[in-house]
Amino acid sequence: MIKTIIFDFGDVFINLDKPATMREMEKYEIESLSEDLLNINQQYEKGLVSSEEFVKSYQTEHSQLQEEHFKNSWNAILIDFPEYRHQFLKKLSQEKNYQLILLSNTNEIHIDWVKENVSFFEDFKACFDAFYLSYEINFRKPDAEIYEFVLKEHDLKPEECLFIDDTRENTDAAENLGIHTWNIEPTREDVIDLFTAKKELF
Repeated sequence: MIKTIIFDFGDVFINLDKPATMREMEKYEIESLSEDLLNINQQYEKGLVSSEEFVKSYQTEHSQLQEEHFKNSWNAILIDFPEYRHQFLKKLSQEKNYQLILLSNTNEIHIDWVKENVSFFEDFKACFDAFYLSYEINFRKPDAEIYEFVLKEHDLKPEECLFIDDTRENTDAAENLGIHTWNIEPTREDVIDLFTAKKELF
């Protein structure tokens, strides 16, 4: 029986255009990212480098990149947050049948954009019993440590948890720990259909 639902953020609640950042970077003659920058991306997502250091890492390799242009490119992945998904979560929160946790690989520049552009962000955040962003807790999916952290922090039994994420390697990692999962396909599935899509668990 499911007692706790753990949600990803991107492409579960907020719509993403994942190739958009590189499309935007191409305008500044950046066609691919070096191994160093890919590593920096992960370090930044874990909160191990500051936003200032992160931007400078890109500018060191690509001196033509102004900070504003880089941040606009970086945030291009973020599209919109449909209000109806917020209302679904709000209702779920008010019913109090499940513990609700957000667990997202999110960095500071992205969440700053969300706070500025999603008018109901604080209300959305308040719907959760716990709200974990990778850069704040220094873990990222799909590393086992991030799931173990949540399980330990809330004294959860894996078999009583459902984890919803759009990335297969993230749901596979959770399954390896005994957590039920829904690897949601954002082009044809929607989180508001949770109780139909995973009815066998409820």
